Amino acid sequence: MTETTPELACPIAPVVDIVFSRWTTPILWALNEFGRQRFVELQRRITTITPKVLTQRLRQLERDGLITRTYHAEVPPRVEYEISELGRSLGPLFASLSEWSGNLGKVEAARQSYDERSSARHASASR
Repeated sequence: MTETTPELACPIAPVVDIVFSRWTTPILWALNEFGRQRFVELQRRITTITPKVLTQRLRQLERDGLITRTYHAEVPPRVEYEISELGRSLGPLFASLSEWSGNLGKVEAARQSYDERSSARHASASR
């Protein structure tokens, strides 16, 4: 039996790792929706992200080519972030996911049903 790497078993795994890490989608959405922004503007829009994590995610997104960072050598210095063409190319994927989000009610109903069945099983097993 030969061992298959996760990337070969599921070719979208690397894409999911890049695009769907914890803060990537809110950052890309904000940049796509509102255009070029400074760090503090992004921080105001994504209120639950810490400055440290926002800095880390912005660096990673820039490294991945999904955003561009522009440094303006003025006093005081100004840095702006913008979604790149590569980042914009994720638009159809995000649109499909947005459309699928209509199923979240069904997911919640399935979770509740599962939890009820699970509670009933545990209750009968402990008798």
